[in-house]
Amino acid sequence: MAYVFGAMIAGSLAFSLFSGNAEALSEGMMESAESAVTLLISISGMLCVWSGFMRIAKDCGLIDRLSRLCAPLLRRLYPDVDVESDAFRYIAMNISANLLGLGNAATPLGLNAMKELKKQNPTNVASDSMLTFVLMNTASIQLLPTTIAVLRKSYGSQQPFDILICVWLTSALALTAGLVSAKLLNRRKAWRSSSRLSPRRCASGG
Repeated sequence: MAYVFGAMIAGSLAFSLFSGNAEALSEGMMESAESAVTLLISISGMLCVWSGFMRIAKDCGLIDRLSRLCAPLLRRLYPDVDVESDAFRYIAMNISANLLGLGNAATPLGLNAMKELKKQNPTNVASDSMLTFVLMNTASIQLLPTTIAVLRKSYGSQQPFDILICVWLTSALALTAGLVSAKLLNRRKAWRSSSRLSPRRCASGG
């Protein structure tokens, strides 16, 4: 991504110089930087509140309870991950945080989960569990889209949570489509692997 953003920035600078819009580019950069700082200040308070709520929920055991509620489903989605392992625990906590819409609080949990999954996968190829976990984070179901609501409130929305139904439907559809596609591709990969092994078994007389 560093190369992609570097190329985009270099291309923008070159285009602005050749088109004679260097001054407009400079003004746009200054205005964007000012807007970014203003937005950060406006949403930092609410994010701190919800991050604190997440910490309280974790300390009082609410996250652990949510994790146990998610465990039966997660066992089916991650059959090769031990339920008692740290990887499974971090996955459950990450998904619980995402359900509450606390993406910032869920990020370190997700990183820890991926580190633990990497320990169980000695190869340089991502395992099925790692891919499933990334997919669930990308299209996660949020019961309370807290971060989005804070952004809507900062831009003047009078009812920042009136998008709940839309968020539930779109995230549920995206997650379902992603999981179904992943499972179908996994089955196709397993079928291709078994078909490649079959001639070898026949040749060896097995």
